[in-house]
Amino acid sequence: MARRRIHQSTDDTYKGQSEPLHTPLDRQRIVSAVLDMLQAEGIEGIRMRKIADALGVKAAALYYHVKDKEQLLHLLAEQISSEVAFPDAQLSWQEQLRQWALNFRRTLQQYRDAGHIMEATIAASPRRLAHIEFLFRLLSEAGFQDPNIPWLASMVKSYVLGFVQEETRLTDRANRGEINLEELGKHYSEQFQSLPSELYPHMARLAVYTTSIEWDREFEFGLSVLLEGFEAKLLQASGSHRGRAAMIQK
Repeated sequence: MARRRIHQSTDDTYKGQSEPLHTPLDRQRIVSAVLDMLQAEGIEGIRMRKIADALGVKAAALYYHVKDKEQLLHLLAEQISSEVAFPDAQLSWQEQLRQWALNFRRTLQQYRDAGHIMEATIAASPRRLAHIEFLFRLLSEAGFQDPNIPWLASMVKSYVLGFVQEETRLTDRANRGEINLEELGKHYSEQFQSLPSELYPHMARLAVYTTSIEWDREFEFGLSVLLEGFEAKLLQASGSHRGRAAMIQK
């Protein structure tokens, strides 16, 4: 049997014809295509048939690699996690946590609905588990008590996810209204300032700050408050331990 020709011949080139090369379908190709589609469609607009059409394959071929949308979300979350860089291990535990949170936020910002994808799935894949292991190890080596470590790790993760989803919500609202974020912030500031001062004196006074879109500064401020709280808790626990040790020695 003749071998199937996969390269374009010189005769075909001369005739102006081309034979497209077949790119094998696999999970990585599917995930890459969906990540490209997210910006326009959003996760709610993603349908398996749409993905198949975008890839130029039959739906049955797609289901051979990904059984349903739930599995697709897990694959997307794993890919997003793989793009989150780990910080330099030589840094202090505080700075490593800070850098990790910044890297996590930066990666989530690259993909529409990334926060929703992460929250809608359970971490059970290698790259996602590697990030949990990193956080647990870092907090353990810093000296935090074992029962508190999962809570502390969850606080950092939840802060990043919640912040990014709020950013996304406001950005989407601005896009739907076809105005920029500065105009949207000004609009809400004026609304708050017009509230009855006898009922909402503090909201009216703080309106200009409430609707600020200095998100980088706000994120880093909140992160510093969180990490300073961690450090204070660690020092408190260390002091209590020394106090108990002194009592025992007496």
